[in-house]
Amino acid sequence: MSYADQIFINMCRDIIENGTSTEGEKVRPIWKDDGSYAYTIKRFGVVNRYDLRGEFPALTLRRTALKSAFDEILWIWQKKSNNIHDLHSHIWDSWADEDGNIGKAYGYQMQVKHQYKEGMMDQVDRVLYDLKNNPYSRRIMTNIYVHQDLHEMNLYPCAYSMTFNVTKEPEQEKLVLNAVLNQRSQDVLAANNWNVCQYSLLLMMIAQCCDMIPGELLHVIADAHIYDRHIPFVKELISRTPFEAPKVWLTPEVKDFYSFTTDDLHVENYQTGPQIKNIPIAV
Repeated sequence: MSYADQIFINMCRDIIENGTSTEGEKVRPIWKDDGSYAYTIKRFGVVNRYDLRGEFPALTLRRTALKSAFDEILWIWQKKSNNIHDLHSHIWDSWADEDGNIGKAYGYQMQVKHQYKEGMMDQVDRVLYDLKNNPYSRRIMTNIYVHQDLHEMNLYPCAYSMTFNVTKEPEQEKLVLNAVLNQRSQDVLAANNWNVCQYSLLLMMIAQCCDMIPGELLHVIADAHIYDRHIPFVKELISRTPFEAPKVWLTPEVKDFYSFTTDDLHVENYQTGPQIKNIPIAV
């Protein structure tokens, strides 16, 4: 099985067997179909580690839409957009206004310029600048959970911070780029592997642009939860027989972060179990 499958199965079993329930408590999410409260079983402080030098962490128990995941990370980090008309999937439709705007969230925060000693830069350009000019800095990070703008966000950021760290490792000709993804909350069935794959692809993009090797992605989830109506789906999913991980790479000639498109994502031998249909959605 792929390493991502093993991590996912173990995480889901731990949540179901050892998690705590929010049933009967005051919660924000409701079920989209009937408006009733959406309760969860949750684990606090889940930490998963993926080494991209070994294999790409795509789930094989069911298919993760890698092109769509890549498109969303380009929407946030490259286009720096907060309008769903710049996105090809419909996952953000529930949080957009009549003009397609999601407020001062996600991509909006990535395009805000800040004053540094070296001049005015947004967060993405600051990361690229530091990795190219001061790769051993311990201050290379982004944050889109901006408290002063929360009241103008249609959804508070879930995955809100990336911290990059470079290592020089034996027998490696190039520096290795690692990252920590911090996430305040995650719907494990709907979003876990989606987030893992898209931020792995982001790590690969940035490493390629900075002439580095993509290394480890450390995923920290403060509240990893499975919704009550999702538990039967998850139990069926983790009972499946996984496959080997696919081969995933980016067009090697692309060295400019702002030149990547979804056509530069290449996937080979992605064998998976059947997709789960009609998953109830909490909003």
